[in-house]
Amino acid sequence: MSRETVRHRPTREQLRAAYGKTIRDVIALDLRILLIGINPGLYSAAVGHHFARPGNRFWPTLYGAGFTDQLLAPAEERQLLDRGYGITNLVDRATAQAAELTAKDFSNGVKRLEKKVVRFRPRCVAFLGISAYQAALDRRSTVVGPQKASFGGARVWLLPNPSGLNAHYQLPALIRLFRDLRLRMDQPRTKPKPI
Repeated sequence: MSRETVRHRPTREQLRAAYGKTIRDVIALDLRILLIGINPGLYSAAVGHHFARPGNRFWPTLYGAGFTDQLLAPAEERQLLDRGYGITNLVDRATAQAAELTAKDFSNGVKRLEKKVVRFRPRCVAFLGISAYQAALDRRSTVVGPQKASFGGARVWLLPNPSGLNAHYQLPALIRLFRDLRLRMDQPRTKPKPI
């Protein structure tokens, strides 16, 4: 991990001040996969990097699933762009818990996110968090994996939230599910053969 990340642990005052802040997207045109978190936590907003809280399994999962060749620190997040991956959030504003988000937060977030997806044209959007996906897009029954619906012209994939608080999925299961997405989206697009 980056020494900068290890040394910089936000103080209580910095965490309180991070409430409502946003984090810069890791995004570019024509990505293979745009990973979509629910919203930034206070720790991530305080340090200015996605999935930065110690104990979050996002970065070990990406490494284990082959998204990266080494375990990246949150401060190294922009290296994902070189591999065709990006990160954004459904709701921009940081909160202590996703449970603090309102229906209006989700509604506004979906509209903003759809415009972003149309503009940047990723092949696939992967929502990280089943309950947030269900709430934001009014989906009653969903399963992890590829979804039938598209979003802003991109394929949709649903993955569990990698937060350390999500006890339903342990690291090996997260790695397997993320790897399945990567392998499917890393395959080159093939043109249909003429008849």
